[in-house]
Amino acid sequence: MFKVFLSPLSWIYGIVIAVRNWLFDSGLKKSVTLDIPVMCVGNITVGGTGKTPMCEALIRHFQERYNVGLISRGYGRKTRGYLEVTPGMSWRKCGDEPRQIKTGYPDTVVVVCKDRVEGIERMRREHPEVNLIIMDDGFQYRRLSPKLNIVMTDYAQPIDKDHMLPLGRLRDQRRQMRRAHYVVLTRCPAGMTPLDRRIRRNNLELLPYQNLSFTRVVAGDPYPAFPADAGDRRLKAGTKVVAMAALGNPASFIEGLGARYRVDDELLWPDHHPYVVRDLHRMERALEEAGGDAVIVTTEKDAVKLGTGARIPPEVRARIFVQPCEMGFIEESKHDFFKKLEYDVGTDQKNSFFYSR
Repeated sequence: MFKVFLSPLSWIYGIVIAVRNWLFDSGLKKSVTLDIPVMCVGNITVGGTGKTPMCEALIRHFQERYNVGLISRGYGRKTRGYLEVTPGMSWRKCGDEPRQIKTGYPDTVVVVCKDRVEGIERMRREHPEVNLIIMDDGFQYRRLSPKLNIVMTDYAQPIDKDHMLPLGRLRDQRRQMRRAHYVVLTRCPAGMTPLDRRIRRNNLELLPYQNLSFTRVVAGDPYPAFPADAGDRRLKAGTKVVAMAALGNPASFIEGLGARYRVDDELLWPDHHPYVVRDLHRMERALEEAGGDAVIVTTEKDAVKLGTGARIPPEVRARIFVQPCEMGFIEESKHDFFKKLEYDVGTDQKNSFFYSR
């Protein structure tokens, strides 16, 4: 029934996006190319596809040989314009994901600005040492032409079977995937066969020289969100847990917890949800109902929104753990993936047909 009402809206949205892309593709609207390598990490769907873990992986790898800067729009922040993120800044000023990245990588220059061209230019004026830029969630920002586009897409939600918003999850045309230099299929099952990988590549209709990687989420050991309250408490396999997250796609997070622990309850909110007092009461009730030694396990992205925990009762703070995660490569090694990236970042591709598109 809803399709009857959503289909016309999806059709209209698709036309608007198609016209906008045509204006840039035809050259009627100009894109800026900077004299500094810019790596864009984006997607063509709404919801979580693993952009933040990829940005963090890029920082970890390239910070050894480059002075890396990261720019984000800062979705969900309460401020406007250009803002440099500092380690102690409230996530409400800069957004939860930029705050998470700055907390994990304090030596990286992290800024938020809706106008990415303006933001990068100011970042470079104030930090002339920066010589490599990572642009988070900028694939639809056509005013800037990055050196490399890394597009993330979810294995569990194939784009070839999806529709434009609001009928489906596509925020961009499928044909725009041709602008991707690297395509990363996330949340893949560990037992993918060569045939599975070949089918997925065919379904994505990638060009022969586009790089495709298959990845899955690799979960680390949960650590206390508030160590001073948790003491020496550690999680053992089979511990009863309450999964808590405000993500675009929490399925893999919950699935990962279920593989190691007993998930007794789920506290789920929309992506970028700010935790308020009534949410803290829900946490307390969930732990009471779970009983025993049950704990809450949340994500690193959500942990930054808990702040200092001043409003959370001490007995609840002691039972909140954070699940770290990173990307694991299935088909090729992480070493091979980053070796290709290193080559492309350091190579002059101005005369390449593919890289000039």
